[in-house]
Order: sequence, then C-alpha cells, then structure tokens
Amino acid sequence: MQSTFLAWMFRMPLIKRWALMFCVKPENVAEHSHQVAIVAHLLAVIKNEKFNGNINAYKVATIALYHEASETRFGDIVSPTKYANPEIAREFKKIEYIAEKQCLESLPEEFQAMFSDIIVQDNVDEQYKKIVKAADILVAYIKALDELNHQNHEFDHVKERLELKLATLKLQMPEVEYFMSVFLKSCSATVDKLTEVQTKK
Repeated sequence: MQSTFLAWMFRMPLIKRWALMFCVKPENVAEHSHQVAIVAHLLAVIKNEKFNGNINAYKVATIALYHEASETRFGDIVSPTKYANPEIAREFKKIEYIAEKQCLESLPEEFQAMFSDIIVQDNVDEQYKKIVKAADILVAYIKALDELNHQNHEFDHVKERLELKLATLKLQMPEVEYFMSVFLKSCSATVDKLTEVQTKK
C-alpha cells in the first residue's frame, strides 16, 4: 500500500504564511521550517558548547523541520486568530493535534513509532520543544526586521510583540541572548555587505 506521507510534506511550499498581511517578500511554510531548523540547530550547538547543554542538535533540527506538519492539512492560522482567546486557542490546538496524528498515520505502521516524538508536538520532549519554539520566534522576528528594512510597516506590531517574547526568552535561555548578540544583526545583510565583510577578512 502506498504511503501519502511525502505527498503531504511536499505541500509545505503551497502553504502561505502571514496570510492576513502584506509582505514585500512572500513566505511559505517550507521556507519557514527550513529556517527554523537552521536556527534551532544553531541554538542547540550554542547551548552545548557555551552553556554546558546536552542536547542532540540533529534531533532538534529534525523536529524543527516537521514542527508545522499540521499546516499541510489545515493551512497556516495567523496568531491573532489562533490566540484570540483561550477557548479558541484550545480548539486550534485540538485541530493541530488531529492533523499531526493524521500525518503520522500516513506513514507505514513500522515507522510511526520513530516519528511519533518528532511530528506530534505533544510527544516532543519539553527541552527540545523549548529550543524549537525559541527558534520559531527568532525566525519570525528576523522576518519582521527584514520587512521593516523594506519600509513595510505592516510588521511594526509584529516586531514589538516578538521583542517582548524575546526579552523573556533571553532571561531563561542564555543561548538565545548569545544568538541575538552574535548573529542577529547580520541576518538581513545585503549581498554587497556580505561580500565586503569577506573581502576585509
């Protein structure tokens, strides 16, 4: 029997993010998930090397790649809608859980146990989930900064909202503070600036 798992995962490029907002640079779930995986992997490495962590950075990256798997079934629900009130948020969480279970069950049964704590977010280890969530917020913040650099003030409130979250995360996770001090400023650098930096070296 043919598995439909990859057919669902390969729909990620079709799912638009920021659906209620004007974007200078449109973004899809596949691009977002890839960026979150890169940042999550880097956060895990920083945690291990600088702050005595013991996290499997490769597993963190894999979890991040699949963290939006539910959206291949129901699309991206924007935060103002999803978190409009606690009751709505609970209902959306139930929908996401059902979608994740459906994605898991589209795999051959012999592989489902291996993917259960990667795709189904309720099954993800809390310390891994925390790093992926931090990466998710950082990537959204980098997106907001990039849009604002292009004079798109639709993202003013996004930047403000995410800065409040990041202020809390920096206190709880030193790897987030390190990432922001070392990597954040150059994330939106133009190719000319990047070339200039390489030439100086």
